[in-house]
Amino acid sequence: MSSKPVIVYGASGYTGRLICEYLREYEVPFIAAGRSKTRTEAAMEKVPGIETANYEVVEVEHTVDALVELFKGAKVICNTVGPFARFGTEVVEAALKADCHYLDTTGEQEWMIKMRDTFSDAYAEKGLLLAPSAAYMHVIGNIAAEFCLENPAIDTLDATCIPTGVPTVGSTQTVLDMTRNKQHWLEAGELVEIQEPMKRGLEVSVPGMNETVLTLPWGGGSIPLWYANDHRVRNAKSTTGFTNRPLMQTVIDLCAHFNANLKDLPPAEQEAELNAIAAGITPGMPPRENRNIHRTVDRVFGVGSKAQVCCTIVGNSAYLQTGLIQAYMAKTLLGSAPKAVGFQAPAKAIGHKELYSAIESYGFISMKLETI
Repeated sequence: MSSKPVIVYGASGYTGRLICEYLREYEVPFIAAGRSKTRTEAAMEKVPGIETANYEVVEVEHTVDALVELFKGAKVICNTVGPFARFGTEVVEAALKADCHYLDTTGEQEWMIKMRDTFSDAYAEKGLLLAPSAAYMHVIGNIAAEFCLENPAIDTLDATCIPTGVPTVGSTQTVLDMTRNKQHWLEAGELVEIQEPMKRGLEVSVPGMNETVLTLPWGGGSIPLWYANDHRVRNAKSTTGFTNRPLMQTVIDLCAHFNANLKDLPPAEQEAELNAIAAGITPGMPPRENRNIHRTVDRVFGVGSKAQVCCTIVGNSAYLQTGLIQAYMAKTLLGSAPKAVGFQAPAKAIGHKELYSAIESYGFISMKLETI
């Protein structure tokens, strides 16, 4: 049973460490949990200022029963153990049984649909929040979309996310896993499957750059799913593109390789092949982000029949933002009930202005909202 109100599951990973760092800044007690106590303890030693944090390290098996036993007594679970289609369902189920709010960092649309359909009502009945995609790559676009939707004439969202940097091995595994799944955008109020989503990229113009950036649907994205049952929105799509064009082209080429050579293999063999590919693309543990190098641009166009707006949020340090987002959401949930329960977008559950202010206060982002 937990002696702390927040549990970071997967704390030994790159993102898990950052969540712990910002929980320490917010003075929120937490448990750093993982499948290896030795590895988690070593990771915690690298967290800046960890000697002033109120935390403990716990080793736990990745089973529903073991996780429930650990989660009991806590209020918020921050899950970073992915790919989530492989490892996430047990954590969602365990958090529900232990009466905890659930946050994670995934962008795996098909898995999120499954979690929504399987667990949302049960979470809502308990007054609990089920919030996948509580991470930079999804939350900043979510915030921008909500600023656009403050204009009641808007019914269409077109979002793009442009980070500079290199994804971790875990993130790359997740991206490659998406090649096996259906991907959707929202069209006329319905989630519609994207045909051959990873076959070719979409060129997107980006503020501050003369060259276009090669982007992909990136699993379909969270925005179409979050707004699928929102009366304000008829259409929503999103793309993501790292400014490293060769990296994006490599993802396209690897997806073609999967379809040509791996898609008919048994799932276990597919996973082994994809894991090996991911390990060859990115380092196991990237260096800490540099604000002068690892910049971000997120833009959402909001369109209506007689109105257009554009919200652009520029910033830096995508992974650091993710750590802050999770820690701020956890702190907020400890202090008050979420604004919406069950399966919800972070901006709806916590408030888009509140999330924006929290991230902006650390110097990570700046926004421009304009009528076109």
